[in-house]
Amino acid sequence: MIAEPLHVMEQPGWQAALRNAVTRVGDLLELLGLSAAQVPVSARSDADFRLRVPRGFVARMRRGDPHDPLLRQVLPATAEQFRTPGDALDPVGDLAAASGPALLRKYAGRALLVATGACAIHCRYCFRRHFPYAAHSLTNDNRASILAALAAATDVTEIILSGGDPLLLSDVRLAALVADLERVPHLRRLRIHTRVPVVLPERVDAALLAWLGRTRLRPVVVLHANHAQEIDASVDAALARLRDLGVPLLNQAVLLRGVNDSVDALVQLSETLFESGVLPYYLHALDPVRGAAHFAVGDDIARALATAVRARLPGYLVPTLVREIAGHDFKLPL
Repeated sequence: MIAEPLHVMEQPGWQAALRNAVTRVGDLLELLGLSAAQVPVSARSDADFRLRVPRGFVARMRRGDPHDPLLRQVLPATAEQFRTPGDALDPVGDLAAASGPALLRKYAGRALLVATGACAIHCRYCFRRHFPYAAHSLTNDNRASILAALAAATDVTEIILSGGDPLLLSDVRLAALVADLERVPHLRRLRIHTRVPVVLPERVDAALLAWLGRTRLRPVVVLHANHAQEIDASVDAALARLRDLGVPLLNQAVLLRGVNDSVDALVQLSETLFESGVLPYYLHALDPVRGAAHFAVGDDIARALATAVRARLPGYLVPTLVREIAGHDFKLPL
């Protein structure tokens, strides 16, 4: 991760909001009017993968509801300690796809750059929750070699910024990185995979829009929202600012037991996304990452849900149900 000095008085509002994120389970439960007796909280799970959730996201949770779908995504649960056959630390083969530090090559014509290991929110089902970011993230030391590798890979026309969450880098750093990427002549598209506009909408500010609006690369933003409740007026306003730049907005969700594993929840998510100018893109089957098996939805149920959603929505609002399997040339439709 790129280190940069903190000047508290000069930080943008989004950085202050990030510093103020909830990081203690007791504080989260107190904000929601819940007790530890009402939810299966595990101190060990929290120690393994620390709680982190912005207060604006907490404000969208239903107070007093231990089954709130947003709470379930972030609460360190006892079930994370259970081991299941086939679970893995690297469930989608990221490390096997590494082409030098921080650069992954899985699919034709695209390369993924792990811009940072930091996230604004720690989602308990994250497929990279065990990823060795210290050895596989963008740094000042490996930046030149990454750019050289991209310059040599003339078949790559799209660069994907991922992480962690790339939008947790400062705008100075992002603008400089994108300027370097623009000098790679065969790159045409800049895809940004981010959950930040959903969980920390303050991040979509004038500084971000300035560098994003002037790049020669065609930008595409792929968001991550799993439930309609995640999208409130502040998120809608942030997405409107991106839309005003002409940036295509797509969403990829993960099918999660107890969060969105119902036809009504999936239909409402697609409808709400479209109202905010976002097209549903993928609905991912859960990656078998260690510690997340309690979120899994069986394939037969997943297919039945997808069929029922298709019967209720126009085709352009139906995300493609897929699974990512390590070593395959594309995501496999279910």
